[in-house]
Amino acid sequence: MALLNICIGAEQFKEIRENNYCYVDKTSFIEEMLTSAPAKVSLITRPRRFGKTLTVTMLQEFFDIRRDSRELFEGLAVSRNTELCEKWMNQYPTVFLTLKGIEGRNFDFACGQISELLRGVFIEHAYLLESEKVAPADRKSLIMLNNGDASEKDMAASLQTICRALQAYWGKPVILLIDEYDVPISYAEQKGYYEDMVGFMRSFLGAALKTNASLKLAVLTGCLRIAKESIFTGLNNFRCYGISDRPFADKIGFTAQEVKALLESAGLSEKEGDVKEWYDGYRFGDSTEMYCPWDVLLYISDLQYSLSAQPQAYWDNTSGNAIVRTLINRADSRVLRDKIETLIAGEAIEEKLTEAMTYDIVYTNERNIWTMLYLTGYLTKAAEQPNNELTALVIPNKEVRQIFTDTVSLWFEDKIAGNNLASFAEALWKGDAAALQEMLAQILYSTISYYDSAENYYHGFMTGLIRGAGLYIVFNAEKGAGRPDIVIEDSLGRRAVIIELKYAREYEDLEAKAEEGLEQIEERRYASGLAPYIRKVMNYGIAFWKKECCVKALESGR
Repeated sequence: MALLNICIGAEQFKEIRENNYCYVDKTSFIEEMLTSAPAKVSLITRPRRFGKTLTVTMLQEFFDIRRDSRELFEGLAVSRNTELCEKWMNQYPTVFLTLKGIEGRNFDFACGQISELLRGVFIEHAYLLESEKVAPADRKSLIMLNNGDASEKDMAASLQTICRALQAYWGKPVILLIDEYDVPISYAEQKGYYEDMVGFMRSFLGAALKTNASLKLAVLTGCLRIAKESIFTGLNNFRCYGISDRPFADKIGFTAQEVKALLESAGLSEKEGDVKEWYDGYRFGDSTEMYCPWDVLLYISDLQYSLSAQPQAYWDNTSGNAIVRTLINRADSRVLRDKIETLIAGEAIEEKLTEAMTYDIVYTNERNIWTMLYLTGYLTKAAEQPNNELTALVIPNKEVRQIFTDTVSLWFEDKIAGNNLASFAEALWKGDAAALQEMLAQILYSTISYYDSAENYYHGFMTGLIRGAGLYIVFNAEKGAGRPDIVIEDSLGRRAVIIELKYAREYEDLEAKAEEGLEQIEERRYASGLAPYIRKVMNYGIAFWKKECCVKALESGR
């Protein structure tokens, strides 16, 4: 196995290239942007952890007039287009800023963070103050930015000011690169100052992109295409390239060919199936299938430490999954529960989407939630689409399916915690199989189920109910000649319950499977391993098929 020099979390193109870290060549993005899909202002939206920041820092290194980037791009795809490189490489003053850290608890705090960010941009271009080419008024504004004395109005105009000063100094218009432009708006919606932030961003981006005579071109990245009328009002030189658009479909994220080459380089070709199952499935453009780079590199890194490493839901640990929780928390209707179960089962649902929206309306209706799940990568387009205005959506891969099932499990625990399960516990101790069967069926039909790992699902379902009823479970303790699925002991009442769970492949097999569970308890003498003080034992064989169940009970003494 060959070790790839993977640096997890490295997002700066220069750092990756100078340190010879593992890099998948995506520089053809530059050529496509400048030739096939030219636009004065381009907004490129992709889910989190797909390499947006790396893409923008790559552009920074390519365009910035203060740099000599020939060695960084040597041997990469864009370097083969010598005419384009001569015309564009290191030929324009460039401003880069990322808004991903603007997460203030209130608007004033967020403005303070933006002020510090702009101060950093000024420090990078502090040489402008020494030039007589820069207008005195602009130098004064830059000094205020540096001193932190700029008003909200001054900050809103700051990018235009910086661009004007750069053009005066270099004699060329400016390339503006803004990474994660929508993070401040998303966070403002969560913290309750959405209108203030939208107002500021409308002025901030409007001055930089709409009325900026010093602008050569601009590229913005983000997760969500915020409705044009919200913050891009009057911007006629603007194009958005989202996950449904054909341009750049294969330029952010990893293609199947790129993943295959990575695994071959690492001597891990035998893991290609696991990587595809867990991290593939995102369909961008018409039908381009893409892998999440963050996950692929993390899994390869783990495998380089241990070949026995198993795929994980790395994406789940990068931020909260509030949008999934919101959807599942709304699952109070049979129709919505059926849709969630359909998705978890690997099948498609059809929904009408609205890609251009605003953060403040995401949770106002079900359509917007489906749209947000699609735009943020929790859902993707199915391979086959209907011939109408609807979009067929599926969960892209096993990693995201685990996020859904884990969230469903937490939702179920919360749901159970709010119920009075005294009657369930009473029926369990009494051996009332008919009552238990009826109660289980009612609960199954009112909750979200998933069957990709049926035995585990039903085990979790039963243990959740038993815990909710306040009963003590001895998990998989060895009893007699084996390990029963569930053992409940009541030392005060000197009684116990033994449960063996079975999963029926067909509805007609339910009763036979429940009987099989009882027989297993008897044959393996599970009761013989109970604590010596136990005098009464209720044995249960419980079989499940989707949302149907069969309960068989048999009492035994000690």
